Order: sequence, then structure tokens, then C-alpha cells
Amino acid sequence: MPLVVLCGLPDSGRSRRGDELRRALEAEGRPVTVVRDADVLGPGGPAALCEAYSDPTREKALRAALKASVERDLSPRVVVLIDSLNYIKGFRYELYCLARAARTPLCLLYCLKPRPRAPGPREDDRPQAGPAAGSWRPKAAAAEPREDCKPPEESPQEGPDAPCPEERGALEVSGPEPVPPEPGSPQPGPDPGFPPELLEALAQRFEAPDSRNRWDRPLFTVLGPEEPLPLGQIRAALFESQTPAPHQATQSQPLSSATFLHQLDQVTSQVLAALMEAQKTAVPGDVLALPGTTERLLFTRPLSLAELSRLRRQFISYTKLHPNKENLPQLANMFLQYLGQSLH
Repeated sequence: MPLVVLCGLPDSGRSRRGDELRRALEAEGRPVTVVRDADVLGPGGPAALCEAYSDPTREKALRAALKASVERDLSPRVVVLIDSLNYIKGFRYELYCLARAARTPLCLLYCLKPRPRAPGPREDDRPQAGPAAGSWRPKAAAAEPREDCKPPEESPQEGPDAPCPEERGALEVSGPEPVPPEPGSPQPGPDPGFPPELLEALAQRFEAPDSRNRWDRPLFTVLGPEEPLPLGQIRAALFESQTPAPHQATQSQPLSSATFLHQLDQVTSQVLAALMEAQKTAVPGDVLALPGTTERLLFTRPLSLAELSRLRRQFISYTKLHPNKENLPQLANMFLQYLGQSLH
């Protein structure tokens, strides 16, 4: 089933959006598994999560545990949501490779935090700006005498907050008094488990998703808690899109038989031993003929066992990717030919 990657800073409402998406999918009868970094860390709560993102070594281990959990939970019957920062594009690419290897669709939900509104009066209650920034002067302030100053409720010409002349000088210096925010208005703030300096560090190294990258699409961006989730588009991306075809980076390599691997190891070891013995009496320019081979090797310089062992490991690694029982009689010649091309 599909994989949904949630991305966003700790104070972006990411987990709440993940729960909202989980409830919407479960209401349709689809089983959902949520992989959270806090659950992967185990007991410890926000303090353990804060320590993990403060230490690069622990953070790397956390990403490895998250990847292992996602790989374990990916199945044909369950939708997997990974609820973590996922702010490193290299890690998002690894999740993309997991989805392609499992032949399941993937989408990314990017949660953004809206800019907090600065405390102060609303636009409809804001007084007219005066001659200096941060201060204001009522109309006809100089024409009003001291004794005509009336309480706020009796000064319709001046507005409900008109001050007396002596008070106007203080207001011109200090500016209008801020109006507290209305009760119930959303005031996004930092996650209580993350100190401000850590939030700042995470924001500085955050690598925002880009829909031009194949591992970041389809990309759905939501701003703040008020913007509704594009459930219809997410549902189409997860359940109506074509399953991605695996490529060479995500395909499982063909299994090799134990007999083939045993013969490959035995033949290359015999060629290596014969070559080390033959070069004891050889001089540069000789053409070496080794037992069990029809190929010849031009001897140009003495070869160390470490160098030959390294080339042998490379040859074995390459041959295991393309096993062919028809090549068994030619393994010694193939290895000797590989040595001749690598040493010159």
C-alpha cells in the first residue's frame, strides 16, 4: 500500500495533520500504520526527541530506525504514514527508493507554519498614523483646551481613545498601547519540547521539498491549521496513480546458487596462488601461462598479494551480479583477462 511522507518543523502542526489524514483514511475502511520518531525512540518523551536532534550521531541512528520501521511496515494491505521532520532530501530519497522497491505509490505532505501576527490592534481599530512612526496625533489636537478633555465615552470627534494634551506628548514618544489578541484566535508557537535555539538550528538546515525532484512528488503543501487538507488529490495520488516501476537501484539482485559462488571463490583463489608462484621466477616482459587457463598474462612488474586480493574481490562482486552457469568453465580465463585489463 502507499507511503505518505510528512514533512515539516516541530511547530508546523505536522502531527495533527497526520492524525487528520489517518482518520480520513480509516473512515474509508483503509488500514493505516503511523511511524513516529517519538515511538521509535521509545520512552523518554520530548526530552529524548530533543537530545536525538541535538546530536548528529543520535539523529543518524534515529533516521536509520525510522527507515527500518517503514521498510518493515510496507505491505500490500496497509497505508504507511511516516511522521517525522524528514527535512533532509537525502533521507527522503531513501524513502522514495523503498517505495519503488515495494512497487507502491508515494506522496509527500509538507506542513508550513504561518507567520505569527504581531501583537497590536486590528486593521479596523488601528488609529491614523501621525507625523512620527509609532505615534499618532488626533485631529485638531492643538485647538482643544485642557478643560475640554472628556472621558473616552464622551469624545465622539476624537474617537473612543482620545487623550488629553499632556498625555499626547507621552503617546507620541511611547506609541499606542498594544491590544491583546482575541480569545480563541490561533496563536502558533514553538513546540514545548524543543528549545528555541534547537528550532532555529533545524530551520537553518531544513531542506524544503521541491516538486521538481522525483522523490518529492506528488507534493501537497498546507499552510497553518485552518487550510483544509486536499484529501481528494491525496486519495487520487495514493490509490489511482500508476504503480512506479522499479529501476536498477531498487531492484533485488538475482540470487546465486551456492555451487556457483563456491566455484567462483575456488577458481579465483587457484589463479591467484598460481600467479604468485609464477612471478617468483619471472622478469618484466615475460608472458605467463597459468595452469587451467588458455589466456596469457603479460608480466610488467612484481604484484603484491594485497593488490591481487583487491582485484579478486572486485571480480567476485561483479560476477555475482550476473551469475551464469554457462560461464563456469571459463571463470579462470575471465579472471585472468580481468587482471590483465586492470593491471595495465
